[in-house]
Amino acid sequence: MMRCIVIDDEPLARECITNYIDQIDLLTCVETGTSALDIPRILEETEVDVLFLDVQMPLMNGLEYLKSNPNAPMTILTTAFPNYAIEGFNLNVLDYLLKPISFNRFFTAITKAKHQYQLLNQNGTPPTKEEESSCFFIKCDGKYEKINNDDILFIQAMQNYVIIQTTKRKYITLLFLKNVEEKLNSDAFIRVHKSYVVAIDKIEGVAQHELQIASHKIPLSRNYRKAVVPKILGDNLWDKNGN
Repeated sequence: MMRCIVIDDEPLARECITNYIDQIDLLTCVETGTSALDIPRILEETEVDVLFLDVQMPLMNGLEYLKSNPNAPMTILTTAFPNYAIEGFNLNVLDYLLKPISFNRFFTAITKAKHQYQLLNQNGTPPTKEEESSCFFIKCDGKYEKINNDDILFIQAMQNYVIIQTTKRKYITLLFLKNVEEKLNSDAFIRVHKSYVVAIDKIEGVAQHELQIASHKIPLSRNYRKAVVPKILGDNLWDKNGN
């Protein structure tokens, strides 16, 4: 049995979700609330497995709450606005339900929640922060794509867009380079040019003004070279004169 709470300032929206919960044997609704500010009290008083969380609410919205509590329960966002999806997935929400929510779509989200619940209880411990941050979502070609950090070769800035080149394919999305860079481990990725961030372990060759990554030649800026090359080659191979 998964214990759920429903947080939404709209009475009809709360009623819809609690009615859906009542239809599924493996779920039970332990409490509801009208504001994200109700969540800390509820979590202190009862154990919660699944949080159904509205985005737009007075005082503190759902996304602000998730930013304030990285250890929030498994969360399914419920909202009438599609434009929060990327930010929600980057905060590790399990699913994103657009109102009006059909029972079939709700059931799909619960199937995901059940799978995640079983994994957590089977392993005995929740995933670490590093494990949770090993991927992120972007909007590409009208849908949300999951990007695994281990698959990334490099990221290239193109005005208001970025190109994310992975071992599988190329993605183009409406983001700034710094937005993507913030999601990456600084020990595994490094900026080598004002327009390029690369995966260190994917670098196959280093020349005076460029790097080789698979079949791609990446420009190496003189402004970044002194910081980049020692991190790639190690201090033993790095000429202190910059050669």
